[in-house]
Amino acid sequence: MRVLIILGSGSDMPQIEGTKKMLSQFKVPFDYIVASAHRNPKKVAKISAAAGSKYDLIIAAAGMAAHLPGVVAANTILPVIGIPIETKSLSGFDSLYSIVQMPSGIPVATVAIGGAKNAAILAVQILSLKYPKLKVALKALKHKMEKGVKI
Repeated sequence: MRVLIILGSGSDMPQIEGTKKMLSQFKVPFDYIVASAHRNPKKVAKISAAAGSKYDLIIAAAGMAAHLPGVVAANTILPVIGIPIETKSLSGFDSLYSIVQMPSGIPVATVAIGGAKNAAILAVQILSLKYPKLKVALKALKHKMEKGVKI
């Protein structure tokens, strides 16, 4: 069990802290790399194509044009979860639209703008289909969230 996190830019690192923390909380190992779909397209294609031999799924975070999750999805059969990064110019809506509007046959599961924590939880939910011990941890998280609601 292992997840690959790909960032379009090193400046996006603070935006995925929630992903890293949540995956760590579930004891899901992960690696992360920085590779731009625009500046390193061959590297992104190579990493994506080879990812199936080491990883169960990929989380790709990108801002602005946000082509990274789509380029990754086009080059792998692994599930890809896209995190739209909030941007100054268009508040992340540009990122969201770029990631969510994928053509037929190239799906990318997309979380909210800045939805780093949800990307990790969705990844764990997908992984729990193959690794049942994660189901217990997910149920515990949901129970904790339920108890945290003030009435």
